[in-house]
Amino acid sequence: MSKKKKKNDTKKVEEIKEEKESTIEEVKTPEEEKISTETVDEKHVQKHKYKHGFVHFILVLVFLISLVYFFTNLINTNSLNEIISLLSIVLFTLVFVIVGIKINTKNKKIFLLGSLCLIIFFGINLISSFNILPVATLNKVIDFRDKDLTEVIEWANKNNIEVNQEYEYSDMISEYKIISQDITPGTNIKDIKNLTVSISEGPNPYKEIIIPNMVTWESDRVLEFVKNNYLSNVNVSFVLSEDKEDTVIEQDKIGNLKRNEEINLVFSSGEELGYEEVKLIDFKNKSKFEAIFFIKQHHLNYETDEDFDKNIKAGYVKDQSIKAGEMVKVDDSVKLTISKGPEVKVPNLTKMSSTELTSWIIKNKLKVKFTDRYDENKEKNTVIEANFKEGDIISQGTVVEVVLSKGQIKMKDFKDYAEFVEWAEKYNINYEEQHEFNSDVPVGEVISYSYSKGDAIKNNDIIIVKISDGEKIEVPNLIGLTKKEIESKLKKLGLNYNYVYKSSDSTPEGQAIKQSISKGSEVSSGTTITITISTGKPKVEERKQENNSNNNNNNNNNNNNSNTSTPKPTCDTSKGEEINLQAGASASETQNMLKQLNPNHKFNFNVVSACPNGNATPGVICNLAGYDGKWVSYCDTINVTLVK
Repeated sequence: MSKKKKKNDTKKVEEIKEEKESTIEEVKTPEEEKISTETVDEKHVQKHKYKHGFVHFILVLVFLISLVYFFTNLINTNSLNEIISLLSIVLFTLVFVIVGIKINTKNKKIFLLGSLCLIIFFGINLISSFNILPVATLNKVIDFRDKDLTEVIEWANKNNIEVNQEYEYSDMISEYKIISQDITPGTNIKDIKNLTVSISEGPNPYKEIIIPNMVTWESDRVLEFVKNNYLSNVNVSFVLSEDKEDTVIEQDKIGNLKRNEEINLVFSSGEELGYEEVKLIDFKNKSKFEAIFFIKQHHLNYETDEDFDKNIKAGYVKDQSIKAGEMVKVDDSVKLTISKGPEVKVPNLTKMSSTELTSWIIKNKLKVKFTDRYDENKEKNTVIEANFKEGDIISQGTVVEVVLSKGQIKMKDFKDYAEFVEWAEKYNINYEEQHEFNSDVPVGEVISYSYSKGDAIKNNDIIIVKISDGEKIEVPNLIGLTKKEIESKLKKLGLNYNYVYKSSDSTPEGQAIKQSISKGSEVSSGTTITITISTGKPKVEERKQENNSNNNNNNNNNNNNSNTSTPKPTCDTSKGEEINLQAGASASETQNMLKQLNPNHKFNFNVVSACPNGNATPGVICNLAGYDGKWVSYCDTINVTLVK
């Protein structure tokens, strides 16, 4: 064996030996394997323990925030649906938190992400509820309580919401501040079109309060009570008396009284005055009552006048005829000038927007009454007209009446003709009815309007409304027919009927003498025709009465002629006929029918929007009972009132 081969064999043996030793080292017993695994798991748990604790903390925080969100919104809602919605959100959050904490997973990133989304959701809603940021109020109604009306108007104009203003008295809220609103703060703007706010007019002068018995009260206490309770009609006088000086000795009324109800108090000036002159105080900026109280208290006389003053509140003293500090003899007179507040010069209101106008109203402590109408010549929310013109001088508290423009009106859809009429009359839009037969549209319903939805309507435009008279039907000849034949014919045509009765020399009993609508006339389905049925030849008594009536009429005519020096054309009042009244579907149709049915009679038509009894059916005759079926001379004019 060569040395080289021997050396190679030795090397292979060593390699095999090393490989066996390595294999022995890698093989571990089951117990060693278990210990090794537990060590790895402990390291993994330690690694994620901190992360899971943080996630659990965030989840609990989310639930607490959801509770704050729930109770905050619960205070501001009265809707059952909203309450149920709030509860659903809180319950969802609770389930989410429980699952997030209980679930056994190594990676809870999904719950952390969900928690952050919920925090953002609740945060935005809470910010909106507390009005912390202006953006939070976007698309929500703001809480305007104790704010100026200007803020309301500006907000309403931006959001295209109409503001209605109501004034009411309040002891707690300052004048011209908002007391309340009819829409709950936080309500979504898309759900409202109008917002009504109540504006404070200050203390209510008509409010009843309990007036105590003030006898023995000192003057300072009385003055304080009058001021704090806003009493506006207290008269005082001072007399010499044995009672304590400057105390009430007489009072004419106690108990429940209105603030502006007159109360008379008598004070004691002591047994004697003890002075002949009085040193005047400065009355400026004192209330009229306080100034007069001092003057009477010191047995002086006074007179008052009024004047504007921008620096002195209305009802307070602006000036006095005798300066403060000067001596005045008892029974001398002092003239007081009472402020009417600042002079308010009216600008050109028609050049103001509603926001500018409201700001001017509040600044000058005026009151405003808004109405509105459409006007093509004025932009929306600008003034069309007002009850004061430029340059007028008014005082605080004056009511300014303003008509605001709603812009150019546009045609809209209407469910029926009544809704259209209500809309047109509300906004003074001119319209005209035109009737035509139409087999596809029921009687009385609208066929078409001359304007389509969205069309702009100018101020003096007239909207033509076409009303259906239903299917066109030609009236048959009914003269000479019996009632049975008449009814059979008219029922087939869809026409209604009624009867009147009259004697006739030429027509047999039971047959038609005449009809209220002549044959060949075109009428709509449902039209009523009045048919006169013969009762046969008149009886002897009827003829005698008719002859007597004719003779009397002739005698009256002769007497009238004999008393008249200048002959005048006369009408034969003996000639006449029973009146047949029949209503059409409109005033014009009724007029035509009456003229056709009564060709020899004279009519005077008066068209109204509704009868005195409230009946507004188009074409109806309001005074039907006064003429229908009665004999009227051809000489007389028949006055008929119709609904347009």
